[in-house]
Amino acid sequence: MMFGIKSGGPTRLAIVDQTGKMYERVAKEIVSRKSSRTESATEAEPAQPAVGPNNSSEQINRAGKMINSTFVVEQARVNNRSLDEVKKDLEARVERRELEGYVVLPPNLLKDGQPEFRARNTADLFTKENIQSAISRAVRGQRLVEAGIDEKVVAKASESVDLKTVEAGGKESKGEASFFFVFGIGLLIYMSVLLYGQFVLGAVIEEKETRIAEILFSSMRSFPLMMGKLIGVSLVALTQLGIWAMAFLAFSLWAAGGSSITLPHIPPMLFVYFVVYFLMGYFIYATVYAVVGSMVTTTQEGGQLALPVVLMLVAGFYLSFNIIRSPSSPLAFWASMFPFFAPITMLVRIVTETPPLWQILLSLGIGVATVVGLMWVAARIYRVGMLMTGKKASIPEVWRWVRQA
Repeated sequence: MMFGIKSGGPTRLAIVDQTGKMYERVAKEIVSRKSSRTESATEAEPAQPAVGPNNSSEQINRAGKMINSTFVVEQARVNNRSLDEVKKDLEARVERRELEGYVVLPPNLLKDGQPEFRARNTADLFTKENIQSAISRAVRGQRLVEAGIDEKVVAKASESVDLKTVEAGGKESKGEASFFFVFGIGLLIYMSVLLYGQFVLGAVIEEKETRIAEILFSSMRSFPLMMGKLIGVSLVALTQLGIWAMAFLAFSLWAAGGSSITLPHIPPMLFVYFVVYFLMGYFIYATVYAVVGSMVTTTQEGGQLALPVVLMLVAGFYLSFNIIRSPSSPLAFWASMFPFFAPITMLVRIVTETPPLWQILLSLGIGVATVVGLMWVAARIYRVGMLMTGKKASIPEVWRWVRQA
């Protein structure tokens, strides 16, 4: 979208028409800049010169105002001069910044001729693509006329069919908006859990490297210390998500007030599910990150050891693509029950096609049990790991800490 924004006034172009009959069509297409789909759905109008040497200043201004004054087109005067002389004159005008560029339409354009576009700024792909598509539409229209085919008939026959999407309850739905909303929910959970989990990992490693943990352990048990860190970061995360939710609510109210933007219907219960599954996913992954941080001595080691954790989160995110298409499949069911995937996969299922309540409760029960179990294990590892310095703990050592604690 940003590439379509041009500052500094309209783009002025000149057309050298060697065919003797294509200028009017090409100029009209460039100035109007209609998409092929839009044009096929409307009646074809007689070709009129958009801007030419004999046009009044009023016509030039009107052409410049079309499509936010993007293009102003004029026909290059030949006056019995050779093509090289005309090009030389146009090149001089381009150098004087009277024109952005010019287009040469060869005599055999309607057969296999290749038009030429010369411009001061050849990196402006927006202008190039619009000119190319405009010439293509103009050539197609002229070929139809010369073949004796009515352009209106072809435009009518080329009209696309819009498919109306209706939900099972009978309510009309915008499929594209619903898809991107579901995708956005999964992506938001994925990014939030990953971001704040990494924050916990970094904080734990920093406390271990600076030996702050040794001072804290002298006045506090390891489990309350770890839980305080996890809960504190979770409150920061909820605050950030709350700000985003308020911004989305404000945008929704604006869209409902007459904007052309259509947003999918969002049931209030979805916000409850979102918070619950976010917290479940956060505590699962943040607890694992805290354990990883207590096992290593540097940030680099922590990133390497946390890679399998990140891969599980990535796997859950990619499974959501299949779940969007088949939310009731066996794969969707089992993926939404696996606690490391459920924060993303079950939420996507709820948004796409709400599963039975017992499945949601079972998923939450498994997730809560996983959180409790991970915290029980993490408390034993965290206490020993935070006080161990000099080397990275191995898996057998960690297992011994759990058994002996």
